[in-house]
Amino acid sequence: MVGKYKVITLCGSTRFKDAFMEENKRLTLEGNIVISVGLFGHAGDAEVWENMDEGTLTRTKEMLDDMHKRKIDMADEIFVINVGGYIGDSTRSEIAYAQQTGKGVRYLEEP
Repeated sequence: MVGKYKVITLCGSTRFKDAFMEENKRLTLEGNIVISVGLFGHAGDAEVWENMDEGTLTRTKEMLDDMHKRKIDMADEIFVINVGGYIGDSTRSEIAYAQQTGKGVRYLEEP
């Protein structure tokens, strides 16, 4: 909590950009501080990856994964954007991390 506001980090595949935006808005209007992804690599921010050599791409993905875990550290809970029930490997890792660190986990769709 920050003041009277619960802090929620959104997790899920960046292919679900519209769902991220909708849930960010909904959760914010409910009175939460929402932390989201910094870019949508699978839905509109593809230029981020263009012209990166394999080593740079790997390091960038590792940095973004680590950075998202730090966002989970700042949160009271995570909210998983699992449209159609889809949960990929990165999101599974984030869910496991949240659980290991005592964070609550809620889902857009029950798994």
